[in-house]
Amino acid sequence: MSDELLINVTPTECRVALIENGTVNELFVERTAKRGLVGNIYKAKVVRVLPGMQAAFVDIGLSRTAFLHINDMVWPRNQPTPNVFELLQPGQILTVQVMKDMLGTKGARLSTDLSIPSRYLVMMPYGHHTGVSQKIESEEERDRLRAIIERIQAQHKLPGSVIVRTAAEGIEEQAIAQDMAYLAKLWEFIQRKQKSLIVPSLVFEELPLPQRIIRDLANEDTAKIQVDSKEVFQKLKEFVDEFVPLMSDRLKHYPGECPIFDLYNVEADIQKALQTRVALKSGGYLMIDQTEAMTTIDVNTGSYVGGRSLEDTVFKTNMEATQVIVRQLRLRNLGGIIIIDFIDMQEASHREEVLQQFERVLEKDHAKTKITQVSELGLVEMTRKRTRESLEHLLCESCPTCQGRGFVKSAETVCYEIFREIMRYARDFQSKSGFTVVAHPQVVDRLLTQEATAVSDLEHFVNRVIKFQVENLYTQEQYDIILN
Repeated sequence: MSDELLINVTPTECRVALIENGTVNELFVERTAKRGLVGNIYKAKVVRVLPGMQAAFVDIGLSRTAFLHINDMVWPRNQPTPNVFELLQPGQILTVQVMKDMLGTKGARLSTDLSIPSRYLVMMPYGHHTGVSQKIESEEERDRLRAIIERIQAQHKLPGSVIVRTAAEGIEEQAIAQDMAYLAKLWEFIQRKQKSLIVPSLVFEELPLPQRIIRDLANEDTAKIQVDSKEVFQKLKEFVDEFVPLMSDRLKHYPGECPIFDLYNVEADIQKALQTRVALKSGGYLMIDQTEAMTTIDVNTGSYVGGRSLEDTVFKTNMEATQVIVRQLRLRNLGGIIIIDFIDMQEASHREEVLQQFERVLEKDHAKTKITQVSELGLVEMTRKRTRESLEHLLCESCPTCQGRGFVKSAETVCYEIFREIMRYARDFQSKSGFTVVAHPQVVDRLLTQEATAVSDLEHFVNRVIKFQVENLYTQEQYDIILN
């Protein structure tokens, strides 16, 4: 056992770090003022139906309407896809569950196909097939779990279907039966509550982050769970004793004076995860560029020249990069379309080996991933399921100076814009008064030095005096031209 969960709690936020073999591989942040919505169930109302998109906007009581697509609705799958108007009408009342949090300008993504998780199971009240996690590879174990589920489900008369989670592998029938009993009671509670509430209302709220992480991630490989809050530790103790008794002796309160994230260098890893460039131990590096449409990752050899040949250097750099890329995907919680540009390799065996290792390392990722193809240009195209904001979007905001572009106009470019603007003003205003240019210090400095001759020529051309004034609060792109 080598995994650890570190739980850092403050009045304003809770953070959880997953440590694997001494390395921070995943980070979860939940802020008190902005708790995540994924898993929450709402009694909601259809606001607008969009036939062209086969979808609808739904009011669940948030500042932004949520989005419900027909593919995320319950209807007989053996029939052709119906028109959205056959299932939804404006003003219709629905019970929905959040699948994805609000991301950027997009509202939450909803589903009417509810799924209610416990430690070992996921109940889907409107499902039709019992399933077992694909990560449980033993056919004998899969058959055992299916038989247990069918037997227990019949006893509790639960509707729909049940999915067996990876954590159930090797677990005794009694523990699974307790999970099923819990889900049965919870489903009865949800049904009763949603009948009595007004629209829109929250019917069921997902567990707080610490309990949720222990439920979903703690397993036999988890050596220790440390929490630095005495109050949260007591709550987790009750939760663990009730639902995850395997973890009872591994849950510890951390009373140390040194912050727990500093002790394990998590804070430093968080800062590195917000940078574009990621160093490889060999001397190579990655460049990670996250945009709204996709994330691109470029692999470079950098200063590494340790191979016997160029091909060997490139191969070793790419092999090392596979490990670091997957760690960064998990740590930064990058989702959606991801394009990876490994360094070109001449030998087909090397290309195949790098791709196979990348696929093996991806198996450790808790999020669903899929490598779609390797393009003709050698780019690896993949997708990673996105259910919550990336670390960058969660902790950062767009730069007010560059508006998220990542660059600003040079002082030279701004000077030439000012020249053109002065010429426009000279044509529009016929008075002989001069102009005062108010601008950033670097822009004014350039106007008075490198562009001094151009300024003199412009004064002669427009027959006006041009003065300059420094404004330290302006960004490099900001300026004003004032008529004297």
